[in-house]
Amino acid sequence: MTIVVGYIPRPEGLAAVDLAIVEAERRGERLVVVNTGHHGDYAHANFAAPQDLDALDAQLTERGIDHEVRQPTRGLAPADELLDIATEVDARLIVIGLRRRSPLGKLITGSTAQQVLLDATCDVLAVKAPV
Repeated sequence: MTIVVGYIPRPEGLAAVDLAIVEAERRGERLVVVNTGHHGDYAHANFAAPQDLDALDAQLTERGIDHEVRQPTRGLAPADELLDIATEVDARLIVIGLRRRSPLGKLITGSTAQQVLLDATCDVLAVKAPV
Protein backbone atom coordinates (compact mmCIF):
# COMPACT_ATOMS: atom_id res chain seq x y z
CA MET A 1 0.00 0.00 0.00
CA THR A 2 0.97 3.63 -0.43
CA ILE A 3 0.83 6.85 1.56
CA VAL A 4 0.78 10.18 -0.28
CA VAL A 5 1.99 13.30 1.53
CA GLY A 6 1.68 16.91 0.45
CA TYR A 7 4.97 18.73 1.02
CA ILE A 8 5.77 22.41 1.00
CA PRO A 9 8.99 23.84 2.47
CA ARG A 10 7.17 25.45 5.41
CA PRO A 11 6.39 24.28 8.95
CA GLU A 12 3.06 22.69 8.00
CA GLY A 13 4.65 20.81 5.11
CA LEU A 14 7.49 19.57 7.29
CA ALA A 15 5.00 18.44 9.95
CA ALA A 16 3.08 16.49 7.29
CA VAL A 17 6.25 14.78 6.06
CA ASP A 18 7.36 13.93 9.60
CA LEU A 19 4.01 12.30 10.35
CA ALA A 20 3.94 10.52 6.98
CA ILE A 21 7.38 9.06 7.72
CA VAL A 22 6.13 7.73 11.05
CA GLU A 23 3.07 6.20 9.36
CA ALA A 24 5.12 4.69 6.51
CA GLU A 25 7.53 3.08 8.97
CA ARG A 26 4.73 1.89 11.26
CA ARG A 27 2.71 0.39 8.41
CA GLY A 28 5.64 -0.74 6.24
CA GLU A 29 4.19 1.17 3.31
CA ARG A 30 5.57 3.09 0.36
CA LEU A 31 5.62 6.89 0.58
CA VAL A 32 4.98 9.28 -2.30
CA VAL A 33 5.95 12.88 -1.51
CA VAL A 34 4.20 15.49 -3.67
CA ASN A 35 5.37 19.10 -3.98
CA THR A 36 3.52 21.43 -6.32
CA GLY A 37 3.60 25.05 -7.31
CA HIS A 38 0.86 27.43 -6.30
CA HIS A 39 -1.74 27.07 -9.08
CA GLY A 40 0.94 26.85 -11.75
CA ASP A 41 3.30 29.43 -10.18
CA TYR A 42 6.60 27.57 -9.96
CA ALA A 43 8.40 30.63 -8.60
CA HIS A 44 6.16 30.54 -5.51
CA ALA A 45 7.78 29.67 -2.18
CA ASN A 46 5.67 26.48 -1.97
CA PHE A 47 7.60 25.02 -4.93
CA ALA A 48 10.57 23.38 -3.23
CA ALA A 49 14.12 23.98 -4.40
CA PRO A 50 15.99 20.98 -5.83
CA GLN A 51 18.30 20.86 -2.80
CA ASP A 52 15.28 20.59 -0.45
CA LEU A 53 13.91 17.65 -2.44
CA ASP A 54 17.34 16.02 -2.61
CA ALA A 55 17.71 16.31 1.19
CA LEU A 56 14.26 14.81 1.69
CA ASP A 57 15.07 11.97 -0.71
CA ALA A 58 18.33 11.29 1.16
CA GLN A 59 16.52 11.29 4.53
CA LEU A 60 13.95 8.77 3.30
CA THR A 61 16.62 6.58 1.71
CA GLU A 62 18.68 6.63 4.91
CA ARG A 63 15.64 5.50 6.92
CA GLY A 64 15.02 2.66 4.46
CA ILE A 65 11.61 3.90 3.37
CA ASP A 66 10.45 2.85 -0.09
CA HIS A 67 9.57 6.20 -1.60
CA GLU A 68 9.21 8.51 -4.55
CA VAL A 69 9.43 12.31 -4.62
CA ARG A 70 7.29 14.03 -7.24
CA GLN A 71 7.18 17.65 -8.28
CA PRO A 72 4.48 17.83 -10.97
CA THR A 73 4.32 20.86 -13.25
CA ARG A 74 0.94 20.42 -14.89
CA GLY A 75 -0.38 23.72 -13.55
CA LEU A 76 -3.15 22.14 -11.51
CA ALA A 77 -4.22 23.32 -8.08
CA PRO A 78 -2.27 21.58 -5.30
CA ALA A 79 -5.36 19.69 -4.08
CA ASP A 80 -6.05 18.38 -7.58
CA GLU A 81 -2.45 17.19 -7.92
CA LEU A 82 -2.58 15.40 -4.57
CA LEU A 83 -5.92 13.79 -5.32
CA ASP A 84 -4.88 12.72 -8.84
CA ILE A 85 -1.65 11.17 -7.60
CA ALA A 86 -3.43 9.45 -4.71
CA THR A 87 -5.83 7.88 -7.21
CA GLU A 88 -2.99 6.93 -9.58
CA VAL A 89 -1.00 5.11 -6.88
CA ASP A 90 -4.09 3.69 -5.15
CA ALA A 91 -3.16 5.43 -1.90
CA ARG A 92 -4.52 4.14 1.37
CA LEU A 93 -3.77 7.46 3.12
CA ILE A 94 -3.10 11.11 2.28
CA VAL A 95 -1.21 13.20 4.85
CA ILE A 96 -1.54 16.99 4.71
CA GLY A 97 -0.31 19.84 6.86
CA LEU A 98 -2.64 22.54 8.11
CA ARG A 99 -2.02 26.20 8.74
CA ARG A 100 -4.22 28.63 10.55
CA ARG A 101 -6.29 30.84 8.27
CA SER A 102 -9.10 33.23 8.94
CA PRO A 103 -12.58 32.37 7.60
CA LEU A 104 -12.27 35.34 5.23
CA GLY A 105 -8.92 34.08 3.96
CA LYS A 106 -10.45 30.68 3.23
CA LEU A 107 -13.38 32.28 1.45
CA ILE A 108 -11.19 34.41 -0.80
CA THR A 109 -8.48 31.90 -1.67
CA GLY A 110 -10.10 28.54 -0.95
CA SER A 111 -8.48 25.80 1.06
CA THR A 112 -6.33 23.03 -0.33
CA ALA A 113 -6.82 21.05 2.86
CA GLN A 114 -10.58 21.43 2.72
CA GLN A 115 -10.73 20.19 -0.87
CA VAL A 116 -8.54 17.18 -0.07
CA LEU A 117 -10.60 16.35 3.02
CA LEU A 118 -13.86 16.55 1.09
CA ASP A 119 -12.83 14.91 -2.19
CA ALA A 120 -10.36 12.18 -1.20
CA THR A 121 -11.47 8.60 -1.77
CA CYS A 122 -9.09 7.34 0.93
CA ASP A 123 -8.36 8.30 4.52
CA VAL A 124 -6.83 11.72 5.13
CA LEU A 125 -4.63 12.54 8.10
CA ALA A 126 -4.25 16.27 8.79
CA VAL A 127 -1.55 17.62 11.07
CA LYS A 128 -0.88 21.10 12.42
CA ALA A 129 2.63 22.47 12.51
CA PRO A 130 4.07 22.88 16.00
CA VAL A 131 3.76 26.42 17.34
